[in-house]
Amino acid sequence: MNTSSVFIFLEVLAIATLKDNLINEQIKCKEVMVIGPNGEQLGIKTRQDALTLAGYAGFDLVLMNENSNPPVCKIMDYNKFKYEKKKKTKEAQKKQRETQVETKEYRLSVNIDIHDFDTRVNNAKKSLEKGNKIKASIRFKGRQIAHPELARDVLDRFYEKVSNIADIEAKPKIEGKTMFMLLTPKK
Repeated sequence: MNTSSVFIFLEVLAIATLKDNLINEQIKCKEVMVIGPNGEQLGIKTRQDALTLAGYAGFDLVLMNENSNPPVCKIMDYNKFKYEKKKKTKEAQKKQRETQVETKEYRLSVNIDIHDFDTRVNNAKKSLEKGNKIKASIRFKGRQIAHPELARDVLDRFYEKVSNIADIEAKPKIEGKTMFMLLTPKK
């Protein structure tokens, strides 16, 4: 395949993925079921009659469903339709982002310094206020795994510092060489 045919293929692919509704002269069907601007059925018309009706109404003829027999067209303001459709998809994406909760992980250690600990607590508080979940974890190094109570104490201190804005979703537990707990923001 040479480069020009690759570009043509990609262009056709891009057009196929951005498929909009066909309007006015783009519609190639001989007969269509026409729906008026107020939702009333106007019956089966030829393409030319449907275009004339849309022209008299001052709107566009938009192909809504080409797979039915006969294809269904609606007389409407196409730009307004596209605008409302775009607005709905943006609103749906916004709601999806709002419901999607992110989990932030904060790594601590058994022998963490006070200042480092306080910095992680402050960052965790900011994340909790934004509505994110928190995963506080401690990775054991060497023989530290022989004293899991030390890690549990650090995680308990961490929870005490953020307890006014967080609830425990999963209590501290060991998985492999890591002990972790999950915190969620209070409702």
